[in-house]
Amino acid sequence: MRRYYLGEFEEIVLLTVAVLGEGAYGVSITNELDQQSGRSVSLSAVHAALHRLEEKGMLSSYLGDATNERGGRRKRLFSVTALGSRTLNEIRSVRESLWNAIPPNSLPAIAIS
Repeated sequence: MRRYYLGEFEEIVLLTVAVLGEGAYGVSITNELDQQSGRSVSLSAVHAALHRLEEKGMLSSYLGDATNERGGRRKRLFSVTALGSRTLNEIRSVRESLWNAIPPNSLPAIAIS
């Protein structure tokens, strides 16, 4: 099986689509990223990442129904594919393995305020 590697931004965009479920579209993803990470991101950066993830087969998309609040325009809604889910689980496994491999007291103490 081919293994895919994601940059940090692609990973958090993919995770955000998973968090939002059926309500995942460009603006909602951007807002959720801002809220969850405190990181201000542009809608165009999110759209570029969504496009890359769809090309890699980790996301699928479809056009939703037209809505009055969007002036009759349709939203492109995204969902995580089986490959995207598998990739996220692999990333999680690697990260957990690395965190668990850190010897106790080997990281400098930090003050939590």
